[in-house]
Amino acid sequence: MAKFLYAYSGGITAANEEERSARMQKWQTWLNGLGPALVDMGAPFAQSQSVHGKGGGKLTGYSIVEAGSLDEAVRLTKGLPILEDADGSVEVYEAISM
Repeated sequence: MAKFLYAYSGGITAANEEERSARMQKWQTWLNGLGPALVDMGAPFAQSQSVHGKGGGKLTGYSIVEAGSLDEAVRLTKGLPILEDADGSVEVYEAISM
């Protein structure tokens, strides 16, 4: 089994505490659904700064999963809450053992 990094971009910021709680519940439900494939649930990111300044949008968080292939890791993103947002996306990267 290989490890895969989910790098999240975009997503909306909750307007109030009720919305934040509802969004967090969706994330918890999705993360719990990953079962033993979830290696590190990750965390959202706070402030950041691009050093080289070229390229896509800023990352907003990450998670690490274990899967048998890249295709399987991509399938595990089904139901990912950030994908419900107009600008939400996830990049899936295989981590290479060193």
